[in-house]
Amino acid sequence: MSNDSHFVSPHGDDWSVQRSNSERPSHVFNTQREAIDRAREISRNQGTELRIQGADGRIRQCDSHGKDPRRTKG
Repeated sequence: MSNDSHFVSPHGDDWSVQRSNSERPSHVFNTQREAIDRAREISRNQGTELRIQGADGRIRQCDSHGKDPRRTKG
């Protein structure tokens, strides 16, 4: 798994989209749904891992949009 990820995180009363190792969010939205939709689009375009946090800050979902290192059927 790559260390290059995008995160959807609580940001005060809003939700942010931020790339790992970035100091500031690239986008801030009023709803988590808006943040997830934008983050998923960015993650797909850049081939990164998408990590979505819940309101408590714990990771609740991960989606890989990068290239998987091995090919397996199933």
